[in-house]
Amino acid sequence: MLRDYLPLSSILLQPGVAYAQPTQAVPDRVHLDDPATSVMTDLNRVTAVIILPGDPVDEAHRRMIQRGVRLLLVVDQDRKVVGLITATDILGEKPVLVGSERGLRREEVMVRDIMTPQERLEVLDMADVRTAKVGHVVATLRKSGRQHAMAVDCGPDSRQIVRGLFSATQIARQLGAAIQTSEIAQTFAEIESLLVR
Repeated sequence: MLRDYLPLSSILLQPGVAYAQPTQAVPDRVHLDDPATSVMTDLNRVTAVIILPGDPVDEAHRRMIQRGVRLLLVVDQDRKVVGLITATDILGEKPVLVGSERGLRREEVMVRDIMTPQERLEVLDMADVRTAKVGHVVATLRKSGRQHAMAVDCGPDSRQIVRGLFSATQIARQLGAAIQTSEIAQTFAEIESLLVR
């Protein structure tokens, strides 16, 4: 049976070789009337950056810096979404408050302590996103006062599946204009983190 198939030749792996990762090419410039999907990070094309609830907050921050993102999906051992955590959560007052309330040092504060849990997450339906424009997403972010929005689709088992993410920072970059949401810094730590951006 295998007589029709010759073995493939092999070569040695060179030092310093990287590995292929999924990428999504987003347009450099968009307009408010372009399709909303042109500013969405499509999780069918880009691997989601995730963290576990029991991981330290500082590990979440390192992962954000390493991957160049400001939001991580928090997943359980079965990779089901149990929440999300943002750079604002980490760099704001939440870790300090949790630490002082529970008598914890900064390195003892876990993702679960400051994340937004799944039951409080409002999401967009991909059926709406597919017909929406960039301007609709900007208006949604402004109205919600958030820097991020999550889109869900209907999975193979007819249950929700997180399909995409919107970031005000990314959209502003693509539009070439600032996007002001009503998210207002309440503490010196949050003001400082905004200045670092």
